[in-house]
Amino acid sequence: MLNRRTLLTAASTLALVGQAMAASPPLALTLYKTPECGCCDSYADYLRAAGFAITIKPTNELADISRKAGVPSALQGCHTAFLDDYVVEGHVPVEAIRKLLAERPAIKGIVLPGMPEGSPGMSGTKAAPFTIYAIPQDGNPSVFTTI
Repeated sequence: MLNRRTLLTAASTLALVGQAMAASPPLALTLYKTPECGCCDSYADYLRAAGFAITIKPTNELADISRKAGVPSALQGCHTAFLDDYVVEGHVPVEAIRKLLAERPAIKGIVLPGMPEGSPGMSGTKAAPFTIYAIPQDGNPSVFTTI
């Protein structure tokens, strides 16, 4: 049964949590892309709408950047992003990024290979679940999540 004290305590707690969430800065993500890539700009807009602070860095050395980050060449996409100590390769949905940040696994990062239709930043309709792979510290990529 709710009484006045319980209700006031709950309201105060919600107000404090709301202030703390509003005060926390957005997560900063640096996105490297080829200068001509329009879907990369759309992906950056998608991440901004999800609350990320995006810095875009056009480059003609994207394959080198991905390789140095540990992304296998067969999985490299049209953009490579860095968030905290992780690499995020391709059109990875924000749900997978949030899972990565919540769990903080000991991996290099995550990748959604190719440019699937309907993925964030891409046109078309999603035809099937997206399989996002974990890029391990060493070894072969494995499934991180399916969205």
